[in-house]
Amino acid sequence: MKNSLIILTFFAIGVILGQLGDNTLLPAADRVSIWVLGLLMFLVGITLGGDSDTLRQLRSIHPRLLLVPAATIVGTLGGAALTTLLPGSPSLTECLAVGSGFGYYSLSSVLLNQSHGATLGTVALVSNILRELFTLLFAPLLVRLAGPLAPICCGGATTIDTTLPVIARFSGKDFIFVSIIHGIIIDFSVPVLVTLFSTL
Repeated sequence: MKNSLIILTFFAIGVILGQLGDNTLLPAADRVSIWVLGLLMFLVGITLGGDSDTLRQLRSIHPRLLLVPAATIVGTLGGAALTTLLPGSPSLTECLAVGSGFGYYSLSSVLLNQSHGATLGTVALVSNILRELFTLLFAPLLVRLAGPLAPICCGGATTIDTTLPVIARFSGKDFIFVSIIHGIIIDFSVPVLVTLFSTL
């Protein structure tokens, strides 16, 4: 929860500075964000590659576990498609591209900012931060209403890091491994799906 509030604070500061500034730094900020994103992906790769336990568990996963990330992807994209029914909503492909962030706001917002501009990038950033916050705040309710897998599907890409503690607490320690595998698979799907829907 603390990390999410820190992220929201920095986002708010960025919005305020963007409104107050003369926007001459925007092109440089755009280039820096791509380099920072590349460094982030590199560090995630090192973290996963250096953890022999995770790699060993990945090799021994039961195929049935793949249904959890599949349910997350299908459910999220289905919900994103339904938002096109709202008045003034973006196109179907734009809604699907935003939904394909699955809570991975740092990656999806930068990709959409590059391909569709700042407005859709901001929508992706806010919607993905809200997804993470919703999971952190309502994990106990989700478990009570829909079972222990509900916070995992709701958390999307964040189930490997920021939402893992609340999932472990409310879904139970038996679901930690499921949460990690789910987060890894969803993480890898984000750049593929966001790029796919951005180019359609």
